[in-house]
Amino acid sequence: MKQLRLTGTPNEKQRAFFLSTAPHTAYGGARGGGKSWAMRRKLVLLALRYPGLQELLLRRTLPELQENHVRPLLQELSGAVKYNQTQRSFLFPNGSRIKLGYCDQEKDVYQYQGQEYDVIGMEEATHFTESQMTFLTTCNRSVRTDFSPRMYYTCNPGGPGHEWVKRLFIDRRYGPGERPEDYAFIPARLTDNHVLMARDPGYLKKLQRLPEHLRRAYLDGDWNVLSGQYFPEFSPRIHVVEPFSLPNWWRRFRAMDWGYKDPCCVLWVAVDPEGQLIVYRELYVTETLSSRVAQKVRELSLGERIAYTVASPDAWQQRGLPGAEGDCIADVFQKNGVPLLPADNRRIHGWQRLREALALQHDGRPGLVIFSPCTELIRTLPLLTYDEHDHEDVSDRCEDHAPEALRYAVMSRHPKATAPETRGPAAYDPFAPSRAQSEGFRSL
Repeated sequence: MKQLRLTGTPNEKQRAFFLSTAPHTAYGGARGGGKSWAMRRKLVLLALRYPGLQELLLRRTLPELQENHVRPLLQELSGAVKYNQTQRSFLFPNGSRIKLGYCDQEKDVYQYQGQEYDVIGMEEATHFTESQMTFLTTCNRSVRTDFSPRMYYTCNPGGPGHEWVKRLFIDRRYGPGERPEDYAFIPARLTDNHVLMARDPGYLKKLQRLPEHLRRAYLDGDWNVLSGQYFPEFSPRIHVVEPFSLPNWWRRFRAMDWGYKDPCCVLWVAVDPEGQLIVYRELYVTETLSSRVAQKVRELSLGERIAYTVASPDAWQQRGLPGAEGDCIADVFQKNGVPLLPADNRRIHGWQRLREALALQHDGRPGLVIFSPCTELIRTLPLLTYDEHDHEDVSDRCEDHAPEALRYAVMSRHPKATAPETRGPAAYDPFAPSRAQSEGFRSL
């Protein structure tokens, strides 16, 4: 068996990926960053460094696995590492193993049930669903004392796993059992890949000629853009602003998408004199009683003049036997000092109104901006995708609660703010009756 010689020099970002020992490390963003090579080389180096290491390298489909990893690894390791074609495994002389697999169907992930791997690499992680990723984490375990279990991910924006990758590595929002210190993200750009830039300088121009939303995703690695995105025009750079003081006389109103098990979202919106909408506050809660939501809305609105509150039609659904119905959600809000108005629930018309609000207006400003603390709206609005059966509507598979509230807001026919009149002292009129004359002796 011949001696293994590895060629190639990692760039700065790839070197950072190689050195990361976090339990979860993601490398990616833009296209052409050298992610596949980095993943292969990382696993090979680990296999050489730690005898007996068990590693699993995954792609979503078999053709992708064959082209992106089986063939390149056969070329790189030929003659130095044995390959078992039946098991799709590379067997190293020191006992380490790299097994290659795929999960074309959602259920394919269960073929790894009960198996144990020190390292799992998920290539193009955004092609995997969150449930697949979560299941694979149960296979990432080890009894070794010289090595801690790790998972490595390479990824681009878009795909069915876009949201969970963005949540963990970009937005860094964590749930129960997830610790921020366990997750590391290394951004990749085409310009970091000096080899590709030198050998194919025209690739950069190809990406630059793409439509704006694709260029932002593939060239800039913008995670607020994804394939099938319903609002590609939404840009945090344009539509998200830092909070500023709102004049008291600006018209203010609220919009709510009701939910209990699903999130309930309430948005506070102001209208400036030019008609621009400013979403300046949000309330986003789950499993919270309607009475408590109403009380919280009142608390957050103290000192403000709220013109009205529009809410989703389900707030007026009656429950109970005919003639013995209990209070609906709107009744509960009314009793707690927050009267509601039924929102205009025309979906397609409402989404188009929202699209118009996101566009730049005649004064060069967008028709709608969002204060940066409104994190749930900012997070979920760019994640809306087209319905596969009706491309004029939003898919019902999206987390759309905050965007739905925003749709109700733009459909509420809000007028522009009008500055209050400032009256100065009345002009002197010598023929006007004086106060003393008009009131007679009572003025003395």
